Amino acid sequence: MIYKSWDHHWVDLSGFYKYPPEIRRAIYTTNAVESLNYQLRQVTKNRSSFSTDDAILKILYLAIRNASKRWTMPIRDWGAALNQFAIEFGNERVPFK
Repeated sequence: MIYKSWDHHWVDLSGFYKYPPEIRRAIYTTNAVESLNYQLRQVTKNRSSFSTDDAILKILYLAIRNASKRWTMPIRDWGAALNQFAIEFGNERVPFK
């Protein structure tokens, strides 16, 4: 089954391997993304409907703001990854701050 899956999705997977290791590491490091998704699901799961679109946007905004207060760990080797992003995609798409 694993072989069939890799063979079926090889076009998508092989695109991932064209990037340098620093960029691949940044792409597959998803713990922060998964954590944020979990927190967003937590604030919306108990509500079956929202009065307006703005209501859900406000709740999600507040959840992201609260979650960002806990983001204290920097991404490992982010400087090297940022340099590789700039080389690969150009400085206009990767703002250095």
